[in-house]
Amino acid sequence: MNAADLWPAPLATEPLDATVVVPGSKSLTNRYLPLAALADGTTRITGALRSRDADLMIAALQALGATVVTSADPTTLTIEPGPLRGDVTIDCGLAGTVMRFIPPIAALADGPVHLDGDIGARSRPMGPVLTALRDLGVQVTAADPEHLPATVHGSGQVHGGELQVDAGASSQFISALLLAAPRFTTGLTLRHVGEVLPSKPHIDMTVDVLRDRGVQVNDSEPNLWRVEPGPIKAGTVVVEPDLSNAAPFLAAALVAGGTVRVPNWPTHTTQPGALLPQFLTAFGGAVGQEGDVLHARGTGDLTPVDMDLSAAGELAPTMAALAALAPGRSHLRGIAHLRGHETDRLAALTTEIQRLGGGAQETEDGLIIDGGGLRPAVLQTYHDHRMATFAAIIGLVVEGVQVVDVGTTAKTLPGFATMWQRMLREGT
Repeated sequence: MNAADLWPAPLATEPLDATVVVPGSKSLTNRYLPLAALADGTTRITGALRSRDADLMIAALQALGATVVTSADPTTLTIEPGPLRGDVTIDCGLAGTVMRFIPPIAALADGPVHLDGDIGARSRPMGPVLTALRDLGVQVTAADPEHLPATVHGSGQVHGGELQVDAGASSQFISALLLAAPRFTTGLTLRHVGEVLPSKPHIDMTVDVLRDRGVQVNDSEPNLWRVEPGPIKAGTVVVEPDLSNAAPFLAAALVAGGTVRVPNWPTHTTQPGALLPQFLTAFGGAVGQEGDVLHARGTGDLTPVDMDLSAAGELAPTMAALAALAPGRSHLRGIAHLRGHETDRLAALTTEIQRLGGGAQETEDGLIIDGGGLRPAVLQTYHDHRMATFAAIIGLVVEGVQVVDVGTTAKTLPGFATMWQRMLREGT
Protein backbone atom coordinates (compact mmCIF):
# COMPACT_ATOMS: atom_id res chain seq x y z
CA MET A 1 0.00 0.00 0.00
CA ASN A 2 1.24 3.49 -0.80
CA ALA A 3 -0.03 7.00 -0.18
CA ALA A 4 -1.87 6.98 -3.50
CA ASP A 5 -4.12 4.21 -2.16
CA LEU A 6 -5.26 6.31 0.82
CA TRP A 7 -8.15 8.76 0.79
CA PRO A 8 -8.03 11.39 3.55
CA ALA A 9 -11.60 11.37 4.83
CA PRO A 10 -12.68 15.02 4.86
CA LEU A 11 -13.45 16.64 8.20
CA ALA A 12 -16.68 18.60 8.61
CA THR A 13 -15.69 22.03 9.90
CA GLU A 14 -19.20 23.53 9.86
CA PRO A 15 -22.77 22.22 10.06
CA LEU A 16 -23.98 20.80 6.75
CA ASP A 17 -26.55 22.37 4.45
CA ALA A 18 -26.64 20.20 1.35
CA THR A 19 -28.89 18.55 -1.18
CA VAL A 20 -27.65 15.20 -2.50
CA VAL A 21 -29.14 13.62 -5.62
CA VAL A 22 -28.78 9.85 -5.30
CA PRO A 23 -28.62 7.68 -8.45
CA GLY A 24 -30.94 4.76 -9.16
CA SER A 25 -31.44 1.72 -6.96
CA LYS A 26 -28.98 -1.11 -7.54
CA SER A 27 -31.48 -3.63 -6.18
CA LEU A 28 -34.22 -2.51 -8.56
CA THR A 29 -31.86 -2.12 -11.53
CA ASN A 30 -30.53 -5.64 -11.09
CA ARG A 31 -34.06 -7.05 -10.88
CA TYR A 32 -35.51 -5.22 -13.85
CA LEU A 33 -32.53 -6.11 -16.06
CA PRO A 34 -32.90 -9.92 -15.90
CA LEU A 35 -36.66 -9.66 -16.29
CA ALA A 36 -36.11 -7.50 -19.39
CA ALA A 37 -33.85 -10.21 -20.81
CA LEU A 38 -36.68 -12.73 -20.30
CA ALA A 39 -39.51 -10.44 -21.46
CA ASP A 40 -41.74 -10.71 -24.51
CA GLY A 41 -40.42 -7.68 -26.36
CA THR A 42 -38.24 -4.64 -25.88
CA THR A 43 -37.85 -2.99 -22.47
CA ARG A 44 -36.61 0.55 -21.85
CA ILE A 45 -35.23 1.22 -18.38
CA THR A 46 -34.71 4.81 -17.27
CA GLY A 47 -32.94 5.92 -14.11
CA ALA A 48 -30.88 2.71 -13.98
CA LEU A 49 -27.85 2.66 -11.74
CA ARG A 50 -24.58 2.42 -13.65
CA SER A 51 -22.07 0.86 -11.31
CA ARG A 52 -19.84 -2.19 -11.29
CA ASP A 53 -22.65 -4.45 -10.04
CA ALA A 54 -25.09 -3.22 -12.70
CA ASP A 55 -22.51 -3.41 -15.46
CA LEU A 56 -21.65 -6.98 -14.46
CA MET A 57 -25.35 -7.85 -14.72
CA ILE A 58 -25.55 -6.23 -18.16
CA ALA A 59 -22.47 -8.14 -19.33
CA ALA A 60 -23.91 -11.42 -18.01
CA LEU A 61 -27.20 -10.95 -19.85
CA GLN A 62 -25.38 -9.97 -23.04
CA ALA A 63 -23.27 -13.13 -22.81
CA LEU A 64 -26.50 -15.12 -22.50
CA GLY A 65 -27.91 -13.57 -25.67
CA ALA A 66 -29.70 -10.32 -24.77
CA THR A 67 -28.92 -7.06 -26.55
CA VAL A 68 -28.43 -4.08 -24.23
CA VAL A 69 -28.07 -0.63 -25.78
CA THR A 70 -27.05 2.42 -23.74
CA SER A 71 -28.40 5.80 -24.84
CA ALA A 72 -26.59 9.14 -24.64
CA ASP A 73 -27.76 9.15 -21.02
CA PRO A 74 -26.04 6.05 -19.58
CA THR A 75 -28.87 5.55 -17.09
CA THR A 76 -31.28 4.81 -19.94
CA LEU A 77 -31.01 1.28 -21.31
CA THR A 78 -32.87 -0.58 -24.05
CA ILE A 79 -32.96 -4.35 -23.68
CA GLU A 80 -33.91 -6.73 -26.47
CA PRO A 81 -34.26 -10.38 -25.42
CA GLY A 82 -32.59 -13.07 -27.47
CA PRO A 83 -32.54 -16.86 -27.35
CA LEU A 84 -30.67 -17.83 -24.20
CA ARG A 85 -27.38 -19.40 -25.21
CA GLY A 86 -24.85 -21.52 -23.40
CA ASP A 87 -21.16 -22.26 -23.87
CA VAL A 88 -20.36 -18.95 -22.14
CA THR A 89 -18.52 -17.77 -19.05
CA ILE A 90 -20.03 -15.20 -16.68
CA ASP A 91 -17.90 -12.89 -14.52
CA CYS A 92 -19.91 -12.25 -11.35
CA GLY A 93 -17.32 -9.94 -9.81
CA LEU A 94 -18.35 -9.55 -6.18
CA ALA A 95 -22.02 -8.90 -7.00
CA GLY A 96 -24.42 -11.04 -5.02
CA THR A 97 -27.27 -10.22 -7.38
CA VAL A 98 -25.28 -11.52 -10.36
CA MET A 99 -23.92 -14.69 -8.76
CA ARG A 100 -27.36 -15.60 -7.31
CA PHE A 101 -29.80 -14.28 -9.96
CA ILE A 102 -28.02 -15.57 -13.07
CA PRO A 103 -27.84 -19.37 -12.36
CA PRO A 104 -31.63 -19.97 -12.62
CA ILE A 105 -31.65 -18.00 -15.89
CA ALA A 106 -28.61 -19.94 -17.08
CA ALA A 107 -30.62 -23.13 -16.55
CA LEU A 108 -32.87 -21.93 -19.38
CA ALA A 109 -29.93 -21.57 -21.79
CA ASP A 110 -29.08 -24.12 -24.48
CA GLY A 111 -25.74 -25.20 -23.04
CA PRO A 112 -23.31 -24.92 -20.14
CA VAL A 113 -22.84 -21.57 -18.40
CA HIS A 114 -19.75 -21.23 -16.23
CA LEU A 115 -19.90 -18.72 -13.36
CA ASP A 116 -16.99 -17.33 -11.39
CA GLY A 117 -16.00 -14.00 -9.89
CA ASP A 118 -13.53 -12.14 -7.74
CA ILE A 119 -11.59 -14.09 -5.13
CA GLY A 120 -14.00 -12.79 -2.49
CA ALA A 121 -16.95 -14.15 -4.47
CA ARG A 122 -15.71 -17.68 -3.90
CA SER A 123 -16.44 -17.41 -0.18
CA ARG A 124 -19.97 -16.01 -0.50
CA PRO A 125 -22.76 -18.55 0.13
CA MET A 126 -24.20 -20.13 -3.04
CA GLY A 127 -25.33 -23.54 -1.86
CA PRO A 128 -29.10 -22.96 -1.56
CA VAL A 129 -29.58 -21.69 -5.12
CA LEU A 130 -27.32 -24.35 -6.65
CA THR A 131 -29.04 -27.10 -4.65
CA ALA A 132 -32.45 -25.74 -5.65
CA LEU A 133 -31.54 -26.01 -9.32
CA ARG A 134 -30.41 -29.60 -8.84
CA ASP A 135 -33.72 -30.33 -7.08
CA LEU A 136 -35.45 -28.97 -10.19
CA GLY A 137 -33.56 -31.44 -12.35
CA VAL A 138 -30.87 -29.07 -13.61
CA GLN A 139 -27.33 -30.41 -13.82
CA VAL A 140 -24.91 -28.25 -11.83
CA THR A 141 -21.23 -29.05 -11.41
CA ALA A 142 -18.94 -27.43 -8.86
CA ALA A 143 -15.83 -28.53 -6.99
CA ASP A 144 -17.44 -27.04 -3.86
CA PRO A 145 -21.25 -27.39 -3.87
CA GLU A 146 -21.59 -24.35 -1.61
CA HIS A 147 -19.52 -21.83 -3.57
CA LEU A 148 -18.36 -20.54 -6.94
CA PRO A 149 -16.97 -21.43 -9.42
CA ALA A 150 -19.84 -23.50 -10.77
CA THR A 151 -21.24 -24.56 -14.11
CA VAL A 152 -24.97 -24.68 -14.82
CA HIS A 153 -25.69 -27.07 -17.68
CA GLY A 154 -28.69 -25.47 -19.33
CA SER A 155 -30.99 -27.63 -21.41
CA GLY A 156 -33.26 -24.89 -22.78
CA GLN A 157 -36.04 -25.44 -20.28
CA VAL A 158 -36.81 -26.00 -16.60
CA HIS A 159 -39.95 -27.89 -15.65
CA GLY A 160 -40.46 -26.10 -12.32
CA GLY A 161 -42.64 -27.46 -9.55
CA GLU A 162 -42.22 -27.23 -5.78
CA LEU A 163 -39.09 -26.36 -3.82
CA GLN A 164 -37.99 -25.90 -0.24
CA VAL A 165 -35.08 -23.53 0.37
CA ASP A 166 -33.33 -22.28 3.50
CA ALA A 167 -32.61 -18.63 2.66
CA GLY A 168 -31.29 -17.81 6.12
CA ALA A 169 -27.94 -16.73 4.65
CA SER A 170 -29.44 -14.42 2.02
CA SER A 171 -32.87 -13.40 0.80
CA GLN A 172 -31.31 -13.33 -2.69
CA PHE A 173 -31.73 -17.11 -2.92
CA ILE A 174 -35.52 -16.62 -2.90
CA SER A 175 -35.42 -13.67 -5.31
CA ALA A 176 -33.16 -15.54 -7.74
CA LEU A 177 -35.62 -18.38 -8.17
CA LEU A 178 -38.70 -16.15 -8.29
CA LEU A 179 -37.25 -13.99 -11.08
CA ALA A 180 -36.72 -16.93 -13.43
CA ALA A 181 -39.86 -18.84 -12.38
CA PRO A 182 -42.28 -17.33 -14.96
CA ARG A 183 -40.19 -19.06 -17.63
CA PHE A 184 -40.35 -22.46 -15.93
CA THR A 185 -42.83 -24.75 -17.71
CA THR A 186 -45.11 -25.15 -14.68
CA GLY A 187 -43.99 -22.10 -12.72
CA LEU A 188 -42.72 -22.48 -9.18
CA THR A 189 -44.02 -22.98 -5.66
CA LEU A 190 -41.24 -21.99 -3.26
CA ARG A 191 -41.16 -22.35 0.51
CA HIS A 192 -38.54 -20.94 2.88
CA VAL A 193 -37.85 -23.49 5.61
CA GLY A 194 -35.17 -21.80 7.73
CA GLU A 195 -35.66 -20.23 11.13
CA VAL A 196 -34.55 -16.77 9.95
CA LEU A 197 -35.36 -14.89 6.75
CA PRO A 198 -33.19 -11.76 6.50
CA SER A 199 -33.95 -8.70 4.38
CA LYS A 200 -37.59 -9.64 3.75
CA PRO A 201 -38.20 -6.24 2.06
CA HIS A 202 -35.89 -7.35 -0.76
CA ILE A 203 -38.16 -10.33 -1.44
CA ASP A 204 -41.18 -8.02 -1.33
CA MET A 205 -39.33 -5.86 -3.88
CA THR A 206 -38.86 -8.88 -6.15
CA VAL A 207 -42.55 -9.73 -5.92
CA ASP A 208 -43.50 -6.10 -6.72
CA VAL A 209 -41.16 -6.03 -9.72
CA LEU A 210 -42.61 -9.30 -11.03
CA ARG A 211 -46.16 -8.00 -10.67
CA ASP A 212 -45.16 -4.75 -12.35
CA ARG A 213 -44.09 -6.86 -15.34
CA GLY A 214 -47.43 -8.70 -15.41
CA VAL A 215 -46.39 -11.89 -13.62
CA GLN A 216 -48.88 -13.58 -11.31
CA VAL A 217 -47.43 -14.09 -7.84
CA ASN A 218 -49.23 -15.34 -4.74
CA ASP A 219 -47.43 -14.50 -1.49
CA SER A 220 -50.47 -14.55 0.79
CA GLU A 221 -49.00 -17.24 3.07
CA PRO A 222 -45.87 -16.37 5.10
CA ASN A 223 -42.65 -17.85 3.70
CA LEU A 224 -44.45 -19.29 0.66
CA TRP A 225 -44.48 -17.94 -2.89
CA ARG A 226 -46.28 -19.23 -5.98
CA VAL A 227 -45.23 -17.86 -9.39
CA GLU A 228 -47.40 -18.79 -12.34
CA PRO A 229 -45.80 -19.53 -15.70
CA GLY A 230 -46.49 -16.98 -18.38
CA PRO A 231 -45.33 -13.92 -20.28
CA ILE A 232 -43.18 -11.16 -18.83
CA LYS A 233 -44.33 -7.74 -19.95
CA ALA A 234 -41.95 -5.48 -21.85
CA GLY A 235 -42.27 -1.66 -22.04
CA THR A 236 -40.87 1.23 -20.03
CA VAL A 237 -39.53 1.00 -16.48
CA VAL A 238 -38.51 3.89 -14.20
CA VAL A 239 -36.03 3.04 -11.42
CA GLU A 240 -36.31 4.75 -8.02
CA PRO A 241 -33.28 6.37 -6.34
CA ASP A 242 -31.20 4.00 -4.22
CA LEU A 243 -32.35 4.77 -0.68
CA SER A 244 -29.62 2.70 0.95
CA ASN A 245 -27.00 4.71 -0.91
CA ALA A 246 -28.62 7.81 0.59
CA ALA A 247 -27.91 6.46 4.10
CA PRO A 248 -24.36 7.79 4.62
CA PHE A 249 -25.31 11.26 3.36
CA LEU A 250 -28.35 11.51 5.62
CA ALA A 251 -26.35 10.10 8.55
CA ALA A 252 -23.75 12.83 7.94
CA ALA A 253 -26.25 15.45 9.13
CA LEU A 254 -26.53 13.70 12.48
CA VAL A 255 -22.76 13.42 12.84
CA ALA A 256 -21.66 16.85 11.65
CA GLY A 257 -24.82 18.77 12.49
CA GLY A 258 -26.97 20.66 10.02
CA THR A 259 -29.28 19.41 7.30
CA VAL A 260 -28.96 17.04 4.35
CA ARG A 261 -31.79 16.69 1.84
CA VAL A 262 -32.38 13.88 -0.67
CA PRO A 263 -34.89 14.66 -3.45
CA ASN A 264 -37.07 12.16 -5.36
CA TRP A 265 -37.74 10.13 -2.22
CA PRO A 266 -40.64 7.76 -3.05
CA THR A 267 -43.84 7.88 -1.04
CA HIS A 268 -44.28 4.12 -1.28
CA THR A 269 -41.42 1.69 -1.83
CA THR A 270 -40.23 -1.81 -0.98
CA GLN A 271 -36.62 -0.68 -0.61
CA PRO A 272 -35.18 -1.43 2.85
CA GLY A 273 -33.78 2.10 2.83
CA ALA A 274 -37.31 3.30 3.55
CA LEU A 275 -36.59 2.39 7.19
CA LEU A 276 -33.92 5.09 7.40
CA PRO A 277 -36.17 7.76 8.93
CA GLN A 278 -37.01 5.64 11.98
CA PHE A 279 -33.41 4.45 12.37
CA LEU A 280 -31.94 7.96 12.17
CA THR A 281 -34.59 9.26 14.56
CA ALA A 282 -33.56 6.60 17.09
CA PHE A 283 -30.02 8.04 17.05
CA GLY A 284 -31.40 11.51 17.84
CA GLY A 285 -31.91 12.91 14.36
CA ALA A 286 -34.93 14.85 13.13
CA VAL A 287 -36.20 13.38 9.87
CA GLY A 288 -39.08 14.64 7.79
CA GLN A 289 -40.38 14.77 4.23
CA GLU A 290 -41.70 17.75 2.29
CA GLY A 291 -43.11 16.71 -1.05
CA ASP A 292 -40.59 14.28 -2.51
CA VAL A 293 -37.65 15.67 -0.50
CA LEU A 294 -36.52 13.78 2.58
CA HIS A 295 -34.41 15.76 5.04
CA ALA A 296 -32.34 14.74 8.04
CA ARG A 297 -31.25 17.26 10.66
CA GLY A 298 -28.85 16.79 13.51
CA THR A 299 -26.79 18.58 16.13
CA GLY A 300 -23.80 16.27 16.32
CA ASP A 301 -25.11 14.75 19.55
CA LEU A 302 -25.95 11.07 19.08
CA THR A 303 -27.95 8.70 21.27
CA PRO A 304 -26.96 5.01 21.60
CA VAL A 305 -29.56 2.54 20.37
CA ASP A 306 -30.86 -1.00 20.63
CA MET A 307 -31.83 -1.65 17.02
CA ASP A 308 -33.20 -4.61 15.04
CA LEU A 309 -31.75 -4.41 11.52
CA SER A 310 -33.01 -7.78 10.27
CA ALA A 311 -35.14 -6.13 7.56
CA ALA A 312 -32.38 -3.81 6.37
CA GLY A 313 -28.99 -5.38 6.96
CA GLU A 314 -27.42 -3.31 4.19
CA LEU A 315 -27.84 -0.26 6.44
CA ALA A 316 -25.80 -1.87 9.23
CA PRO A 317 -22.42 -0.26 8.37
CA THR A 318 -24.01 3.20 8.46
CA MET A 319 -25.75 2.43 11.74
CA ALA A 320 -22.48 1.02 13.11
CA ALA A 321 -20.71 4.27 12.27
CA LEU A 322 -23.34 6.24 14.18
CA ALA A 323 -23.14 3.80 17.09
CA ALA A 324 -19.35 4.12 17.20
CA LEU A 325 -19.74 7.88 17.55
CA ALA A 326 -22.62 7.78 20.06
CA PRO A 327 -21.32 7.84 23.66
CA GLY A 328 -22.59 4.71 25.39
CA ARG A 329 -23.46 1.14 24.46
CA SER A 330 -25.44 0.26 21.34
CA HIS A 331 -26.79 -3.12 20.26
CA LEU A 332 -27.32 -3.89 16.56
CA ARG A 333 -29.33 -7.09 16.11
CA GLY A 334 -30.70 -9.38 13.40
CA ILE A 335 -27.66 -9.19 11.10
CA ALA A 336 -25.90 -12.55 11.41
CA HIS A 337 -26.27 -12.95 7.63
CA LEU A 338 -23.82 -10.08 7.09
CA ARG A 339 -21.03 -12.56 7.70
CA GLY A 340 -21.65 -13.77 4.13
CA HIS A 341 -21.67 -10.40 2.33
CA GLU A 342 -18.86 -8.83 0.28
CA THR A 343 -16.77 -9.45 3.36
CA ASP A 344 -17.67 -10.72 6.81
CA ARG A 345 -19.11 -7.33 7.73
CA LEU A 346 -19.52 -8.12 11.41
CA ALA A 347 -15.85 -9.05 11.74
CA ALA A 348 -14.80 -6.10 9.59
CA LEU A 349 -16.82 -3.57 11.57
CA THR A 350 -15.56 -4.98 14.86
CA THR A 351 -11.94 -4.77 13.68
CA GLU A 352 -12.20 -1.23 12.32
CA ILE A 353 -14.05 0.18 15.34
CA GLN A 354 -11.40 -1.34 17.59
CA ARG A 355 -8.71 0.12 15.30
CA LEU A 356 -10.29 3.53 15.97
CA GLY A 357 -10.03 2.95 19.72
CA GLY A 358 -13.71 2.18 20.16
CA GLY A 359 -15.31 -0.84 21.77
CA ALA A 360 -16.93 -3.48 19.58
CA GLN A 361 -17.72 -7.15 19.90
CA GLU A 362 -19.68 -9.65 17.87
CA THR A 363 -22.76 -11.41 19.17
CA GLU A 364 -24.49 -14.39 17.61
CA ASP A 365 -26.69 -12.13 15.49
CA GLY A 366 -25.05 -8.72 15.55
CA LEU A 367 -22.78 -6.28 17.32
CA ILE A 368 -22.33 -4.57 20.66
CA ILE A 369 -20.65 -1.20 20.19
CA ASP A 370 -19.34 1.05 22.95
CA GLY A 371 -19.21 4.40 21.23
CA GLY A 372 -17.18 7.53 21.71
CA GLY A 373 -13.52 8.38 22.26
CA LEU A 374 -12.35 7.52 18.74
CA ARG A 375 -8.88 8.33 17.45
CA PRO A 376 -7.38 8.72 13.96
CA ALA A 377 -6.64 5.53 12.05
CA VAL A 378 -6.09 4.10 8.59
CA LEU A 379 -9.28 2.17 7.93
CA GLN A 380 -9.51 -0.89 5.71
CA THR A 381 -12.45 -1.41 3.33
CA TYR A 382 -12.05 -5.13 2.48
CA HIS A 383 -13.21 -4.47 -1.11
CA ASP A 384 -16.59 -3.63 0.45
CA HIS A 385 -18.32 -0.43 -0.64
CA ARG A 386 -20.26 -0.06 2.60
CA MET A 387 -17.11 -0.31 4.71
CA ALA A 388 -15.78 2.66 2.73
CA THR A 389 -18.85 4.75 3.49
CA PHE A 390 -18.65 3.67 7.14
CA ALA A 391 -15.14 5.12 7.25
CA ALA A 392 -16.21 8.36 5.54
CA ILE A 393 -18.88 8.96 8.20
CA ILE A 394 -16.35 8.48 11.00
CA GLY A 395 -13.95 10.85 9.27
CA LEU A 396 -16.44 13.70 9.41
CA VAL A 397 -15.60 14.28 13.09
CA VAL A 398 -12.45 12.24 13.75
CA GLU A 399 -9.60 14.21 12.24
CA GLY A 400 -6.91 12.19 10.49
CA VAL A 401 -8.96 9.20 9.32
CA GLN A 402 -7.61 7.74 6.08
CA VAL A 403 -9.44 5.19 3.97
CA VAL A 404 -7.84 2.39 1.96
CA ASP A 405 -9.37 2.02 -1.53
CA VAL A 406 -12.33 4.37 -1.34
CA GLY A 407 -12.79 3.51 -5.02
CA THR A 408 -14.47 0.26 -3.99
CA THR A 409 -17.63 2.39 -3.69
CA ALA A 410 -17.89 2.15 -7.50
CA LYS A 411 -19.56 -1.21 -6.86
CA THR A 412 -22.85 0.60 -6.22
CA LEU A 413 -22.11 4.34 -6.10
CA PRO A 414 -19.56 5.59 -8.64
CA GLY A 415 -18.21 9.02 -7.79
CA PHE A 416 -18.91 8.68 -4.08
CA ALA A 417 -15.79 10.60 -2.98
CA THR A 418 -16.71 13.54 -5.23
CA MET A 419 -20.32 13.52 -3.97
CA TRP A 420 -19.07 13.47 -0.37
CA GLN A 421 -16.77 16.44 -0.93
CA ARG A 422 -19.55 18.34 -2.69
CA MET A 423 -21.90 17.75 0.25
CA LEU A 424 -19.33 19.31 2.56
CA ARG A 425 -18.66 22.26 0.26
CA GLU A 426 -22.35 23.15 0.06
CA GLY A 427 -22.34 23.79 3.80
CA THR A 428 -19.51 26.28 3.69
